[in-house]
Amino acid sequence: MMLLEVIETGSKLSRVLDSLVEQGAALGWTLIKALLVFIVGRFLISMINKLVQRVLLKRKIDPSIKTFVGSLIHIILMILLIISVVGALGVQTASFAALLASAGVAIGMALSGNLSNFAGGLIILIFKPYKVGDFIEAQGLSGTVREIQIFHTVLTTTDNKVIYIPNGSLSSSAVVNYSYQEVRRVDWTFGVEYGTDYAKVKGVLEDILAKDERILQEPAAPFVAMSQLADSSVNYVVRVWVKSPDYWNVYYGITRTVYERFNAEGIGFPFPQLTIHQAKD
Repeated sequence: MMLLEVIETGSKLSRVLDSLVEQGAALGWTLIKALLVFIVGRFLISMINKLVQRVLLKRKIDPSIKTFVGSLIHIILMILLIISVVGALGVQTASFAALLASAGVAIGMALSGNLSNFAGGLIILIFKPYKVGDFIEAQGLSGTVREIQIFHTVLTTTDNKVIYIPNGSLSSSAVVNYSYQEVRRVDWTFGVEYGTDYAKVKGVLEDILAKDERILQEPAAPFVAMSQLADSSVNYVVRVWVKSPDYWNVYYGITRTVYERFNAEGIGFPFPQLTIHQAKD
């Protein structure tokens, strides 16, 4: 009797071990399939992204649209890859898709700000207040537009910092685009001492402007005028039009030239002064 029980117990253990081995083998094969699907999927996504970028490049599409479309396609392909990997693991993709849709609704409600950023990105691409390569100012920040992604616009500042600004805020607030127009107006205000001859100051300024070939005559000729009798100085306003890429070079160059010419011509720069009259007893 004891011998029969031992034999029966051994048989049961053998069946359990065989079942565990079979399940382990099946699970291992399932994991291997999922891993292969993931590796192949990543490879295909990389190839598709390169193909899309090549097609967009050949069709000479706006760089702003390139970065946006590339980012969107990459996210869609990654979602499809996740669904494929889950299917390879043996999970019913239909039920998983329903679960993913439900989770998407919940996540969408929680991340409503990102949805507004996505909508803002579409608005930016449609109405084009700026494009890749433009120098803009928004949200108290300024820089050159490097990329327009699905949720953010990437700026590079003049000191080479990278800034990510949400598209939602950019599409619903004021944006200054310094690169939109081909020409810009440069303004200066120069102060001279009281008593300085008006004609001399105006003549020196006009001569400086006439010698700079970067200054344009259209849409308006250079303008020089006395603008203000300030507390310690007589102020002259100077306005000229230049090509947008020349703006800062002209601004700094003319400022330096005015300083040198005023010193050479004996035109003094004022300093804040305070005159005190003492009453006599």
